[in-house]
Formats: sequence, structure tokens, C-alpha cells
Amino acid sequence: QEHLVESGGGSVQAGGSLRLSCAASGSTSSPVCMAWFRQVPGKSREGIAVIVPRDGNTKYADSVKGRFTISRDNAINMLYLQMDNLKPEDTALYYCAADRRPACYNLRSSTFTTWGQGIQVTVST
Repeated sequence: QEHLVESGGGSVQAGGSLRLSCAASGSTSSPVCMAWFRQVPGKSREGIAVIVPRDGNTKYADSVKGRFTISRDNAINMLYLQMDNLKPEDTALYYCAADRRPACYNLRSSTFTTWGQGIQVTVST
């Protein structure tokens, strides 16, 4: 069974950068998609970036397009999220996720079956 563990969160001032990492283990093959989601209390989980490991295709939510970059190192089963020009509204619990079905590219949380435990990102003014 695939296991995902996030790292790299923390606190940063607005305009700063952070890089999140997600280590994947326990699977003998690559998932169809890997993605980053985020959630704030009282709101639904938001899909912000997805990547297809096989061909490198990516897709971003409008809220992070041009500021965040998703990438994956297939050789070491790592997923990354480079976050630049961070804003206070980026404050959230961030999760990495994976799925093996083609529909995962729609970036809906209900599609993904494997999740990390989440990591906090706090952006202050």
C-alpha cells in the first residue's frame, strides 16, 4: 500500500518562498497522478496542482498559477511543490495525494485515494 509523507512546511512572510516535499513509498509502480491539495478550517479541500509522472503534464488552480510549481523526481519517488510569492491567503494545511485512475487529472479531492498526513504552511503579513 502506498504511503505519502509531506515535509518542508512552516512559517514565512508574505512574498517569501517555501518548498514542500512528499516522499512516496510502498508501491511497485508510479501512480497516474500526484497532486497537492490544501485546506483551511471550515472550507473544502482545494486541489492546487497535479502532475502526471509518466509524461510530466501539469495543471494548476488559478489561485496559484504563476506562483507555484509542481515537480516530481521519479527516480527517488519524490513530489515537490515550489511556492513563490506567497500570500497570507495561502495559509493552509497542505496535503500530497496520489491516484492510479485517469480521472485523477481533474484535481478533485474525491478522486484521490492515497493521502499524506498534511503539513502546515503559514504566511504572515
